[in-house]
Amino acid sequence: METTSQSDAAAPPRAPLTRKRVLDTAVALADEGGVDALSMRRIAQALGVVPMALYKHVANKNELLDGMVDVLVGEIDPPVDGVGWRTAIRRRVLSARRMLLRHPWAPAVIETRAKARAHPTPVMLAYLDSMIGIFRAGGFPVDLTHHAMHVMGSRLLGFSQELFEEGSGRGPEPDALPPEEMAARFPHLTELATAVAHDRESVVGSGCDDQFEFEFALDLTLDGLDRLRAGG
Repeated sequence: METTSQSDAAAPPRAPLTRKRVLDTAVALADEGGVDALSMRRIAQALGVVPMALYKHVANKNELLDGMVDVLVGEIDPPVDGVGWRTAIRRRVLSARRMLLRHPWAPAVIETRAKARAHPTPVMLAYLDSMIGIFRAGGFPVDLTHHAMHVMGSRLLGFSQELFEEGSGRGPEPDALPPEEMAARFPHLTELATAVAHDRESVVGSGCDDQFEFEFALDLTLDGLDRLRAGG
């Protein structure tokens, strides 16, 4: 009759493989060795499973990267109640900045996936919707909110690049939501998208007027510098 060793009996049962475990492990491995060295085989080895087991939770490398970005967005502090819009926006942007400093590979992945997808993931949409909601609750009209989001750009996620260019020429994403569900889940984004006129030839993103957005950001920056100058 076989006997179970004391070490075997004391060993805890292996945690079930979940999408969260896969993504958390992928983020940790990217932190250690960079995202370029990341592979399904490395993730599987770290989790003690065969690579094929991962595909039940992420269909391919692109879905893995999208999920990793969602994990990072989840690390950004939630909105703070009872403060003004400026404080709320500043705190969240600085929280995003701290997140990126923990994950130096993140900006390149966020930018690459934003260009590759026709639409951001639902997690990213929810984050952007909440940021728009802070501006709107702070008294910003829709048009000014639209320009403020352009000025903030990728600073909303802690770095400086124009965020989410137009996904021209690509088919719908598998997880893209129908318009009715978009309006219900992300009302602030929907309001902004339907209220603002766009120029289809723009390269800024979402078909916006490049020259106007550039001048708006420039004037806003210069105004801020002038206030600092006047204040000594």
